[in-house]
Amino acid sequence: MSAPAPIAPPALPAAAPTWWRRPGLDVVGDRLALNGHDLDALLREHGAPLFAYDLARPAESVRALQGALRRAGLRYVTRFALKSCPDPRILAVLRGLGEPGTPEGIGIDACSPGEVLHALANGWAPDSISHTGTNVSERDLDVLLAHPIRLNLDGVSQLERVGRRAPGRTVGIRVNPGAGAGYTDHLAYAGERPTKFGVMPDRLDDAIAAARRHGLVVDTLHFHAGSGWLGGQLGEFEAALARATVMLERLLDAGFAIREVNVGGGLGRVAREPEVPVDLDAYAQSIAAHLAPYDVTAAFEPGDFVMKDAAVLLAEVVSVERRGDVTFVGLDVGWNVNCAYFIYGYAQEVVPLVAPLRERTQLVTVAGHINEAGDVFAEDYPLPELAEGEGVAILNAGGYLAAMSMTHCLRPTGTALYLERPG
Repeated sequence: MSAPAPIAPPALPAAAPTWWRRPGLDVVGDRLALNGHDLDALLREHGAPLFAYDLARPAESVRALQGALRRAGLRYVTRFALKSCPDPRILAVLRGLGEPGTPEGIGIDACSPGEVLHALANGWAPDSISHTGTNVSERDLDVLLAHPIRLNLDGVSQLERVGRRAPGRTVGIRVNPGAGAGYTDHLAYAGERPTKFGVMPDRLDDAIAAARRHGLVVDTLHFHAGSGWLGGQLGEFEAALARATVMLERLLDAGFAIREVNVGGGLGRVAREPEVPVDLDAYAQSIAAHLAPYDVTAAFEPGDFVMKDAAVLLAEVVSVERRGDVTFVGLDVGWNVNCAYFIYGYAQEVVPLVAPLRERTQLVTVAGHINEAGDVFAEDYPLPELAEGEGVAILNAGGYLAAMSMTHCLRPTGTALYLERPG
């Protein structure tokens, strides 16, 4: 498996990165602006940590994916990965895209009873919610089995547990095809080394036997290759898809009428130059080609792809300190509100709010205010000379970060602003 290669520090001085400029997020005058709003002014008004959301961006991303699926001739359904952003204001935008189950609408991919209840409370009907969880307990099933949601089971033990409690129920089986893709190896959900997810090929007969023993009706095959993978990894996703179709054939041969193949989510967003985005048309056409022999609906569960670049995290530079041969730029936010690098290894792009296109003349470590050595956002990272009191934006802050925020060290989780796109 080939995760994106580490990005080497550039020669200095370096031009400011501009890959992120798009409608909604751009430079107005000499200020970084989101939907026409001066982000430096918003930081001064509201303080940090401050998440600023572009309310138009999630819909743009969903429509881009759906457009590619439609051009590929796929019969498809999209479900939003709720764990990436359970914010009710964002959910209202997504719920307004169309009726779930229609080509324009979007259902919910949930991974816990709490997410199922949250989706119900925010307007989704049970049949538009698909739950795929791991290590599901009896307490979890008390909630899950009380609602007629789609239920994908990710192990033989889950099939036995659900079968005992709800014989004859319609379910899906989450498989582990033994191949996957992720932004880093850590983010691949399947591969040569077994992970905690899914029924592997050598246990599929056991899963089939468990389903038969309890009269379970299996109508879905689900797999998830991994998270954050980019354009250069499409071949790795295709390898996982090809192996999943072999397991699909085994389920069909066993007499199960599979109606849906759920390919999960995992589509990534570019975080730095020179990363390459996923070609959505190539992605959709590959899935269409592999599933063409089967009378199935393809299901998609985008999360980060929908939300990651829909927000920025604003912070203030509170220290510029030389320690040994390293310059540390310290911010008044920490990994408690942005764990993307700390936990997952996602590259971070940091952009000054004033004169954001300044030439970058120094390599620094950008660090947070949590009292742990690993609380950094970027290392050997090119930035212009910054002064204490300047504001910066950490890009790609819309997915997972606010959802995973915590009050570690009793630091605040921050606030959010929701900005409409003019026109």
